[in-house]
Amino acid sequence: MKFFKIVATAAMLAGSTVAANAQSALSEILSAGVLKVGTTGDWDPMSVRDPATNTYKGYDIDVMTELAADLGVELEFVATDWKTLVSGVTSGQYHITGSASVSPARAKAAGYSDSYFALFTVPLTQKKNADRFKDWDDMNKADVKVAATLGTTQEQQVKRFFPDAEHRIVEAPARDFQEVLSGRADANITSNVEANKLIAKYDQLMIVPVSEGRAPTPIAMLLPQADQVWINYVNTWIALKTERGFFDELADKWGLSVN
Repeated sequence: MKFFKIVATAAMLAGSTVAANAQSALSEILSAGVLKVGTTGDWDPMSVRDPATNTYKGYDIDVMTELAADLGVELEFVATDWKTLVSGVTSGQYHITGSASVSPARAKAAGYSDSYFALFTVPLTQKKNADRFKDWDDMNKADVKVAATLGTTQEQQVKRFFPDAEHRIVEAPARDFQEVLSGRADANITSNVEANKLIAKYDQLMIVPVSEGRAPTPIAMLLPQADQVWINYVNTWIALKTERGFFDELADKWGLSVN
């Protein structure tokens, strides 16, 4: 009798494994021949959408193009924004997202891949404010307006870093740095990666020369939380590509300096 119980238990475990594989996004991707990726298209140089052609370019786009190629499937980008990034993956609108900051709030609802990059937060302002803002505390004042984009990690950071300042939270497709450019805000905060791109693009902007960047944050992809089969595949892929220098090469290509 004990033998038959062992066999039955083994059969149940095997059946559970088969069921998990069948329900995984990985099986759906391979069966349909399409990898669906959620991307915002507004995070230079990670994901940038050309509205004229509805095409994307950037670090994330290269990552996902490589992932789809290794899976042997077509690639479909699904437009999303920061406030719906998590709900898009949990509701099945896409199988995975491009790069997203790792946060406990997002991890309550969605799963994360292993991290393959890290960034930190810096403040931006107009050059005319160079004498006014020289470090973090200079912006934590009641007469200072600091902007952030709804649904981003920076939305929470603005409230934490500058409790005494006025917070201007804008909703995509509006962006926080546009508030600074227009003069509706005195400063905004963003990743050092995007900050470097923005000051190169807009001559009137500067990075506030703070003593140090804040909130060093790992970057990873969002996936369905319960889909361990799909998460395991993506993590294996990340490990392999890391060892082969793929992410280092992309960082050089897109100027992702963390210094």
